[in-house]
Amino acid sequence: MFSRLGTRRALLAGCLLFVAVTVAGCSGNYSVRPQFFWDSLFHPSPAIVNGLGLTLGISVVAQFLGVVLGVFAAMGKMAKFWPFRTVANIYIWIFRGTPLLVQLSFFYYGLAAAGLFKWPAIVIGPVDILPNIFAGIVILGVNEGAYMAEIVRAGILSVDPGQTEASKSLGMTYGQTMRRIVLPQAARVIVPPLGNEFNNMLKTTSLLTVISVFELYNTFSVAAGHSYATFELMAAAAVWYLLLTTIWGFVQSRIERRLARGTATGSSGPSGPQGPGWRSRFFGRSNVDAKASGIGGH
Repeated sequence: MFSRLGTRRALLAGCLLFVAVTVAGCSGNYSVRPQFFWDSLFHPSPAIVNGLGLTLGISVVAQFLGVVLGVFAAMGKMAKFWPFRTVANIYIWIFRGTPLLVQLSFFYYGLAAAGLFKWPAIVIGPVDILPNIFAGIVILGVNEGAYMAEIVRAGILSVDPGQTEASKSLGMTYGQTMRRIVLPQAARVIVPPLGNEFNNMLKTTSLLTVISVFELYNTFSVAAGHSYATFELMAAAAVWYLLLTTIWGFVQSRIERRLARGTATGSSGPSGPQGPGWRSRFFGRSNVDAKASGIGGH
């Protein structure tokens, strides 16, 4: 229900923006062909559908990889064993301190040019993952892990240390304490910025055009080059990205409201505890976002 409503509103907003810009700004020699815009939205070609699916698939897998790496990097940064701290700090320093575009070019083209490493194709059952797609997923995931490390670390530090001491007194190991006690509670702090990171990942996949991955943006870019309808097709691409991020905004809002039950951030009402709504997510700042505003972010 909420996804359908969000889709309709985002689509309407994109269409109105297209019409307004067309009427206001296109008065020169450029002849606007609105059919390219409407067809890309209501009758997308197989290439656009494939690009959309590839964008979603890459985003989900890369974000999952980033979360896993972020958890390990956060625990490494908080470890008492100094080599673990050193490795984690260097990893975070490098991938937070260099542009993602440079990382993509270096790890995909640079390593191959130097003869150090060439990305292989991966076959998982009936799915063939091309080398550039595999490289894009890994590089995006590793880059994301450096940001997730700080988010996860902040979430872990938000848990009362007394609970860790209590778990030790019960004979739990460090791994059991993290899995059963700390991380479930830290999730309430981690999820809001994690959701924002995934929203950003959906858009960041457009940078994979530099390694010739035909995700959503590259698909539209190639189509614009062939048809010379750059204005219309780029406007349609913007609407598709707006749809993706808007739908995810509703999903994220629902997840946060569920996690906020029984906490100060979820005020009880007739329909139960309430978390940040989609309006505050898109047009304002909720309490959870305000607390997490200094955590992560690119």
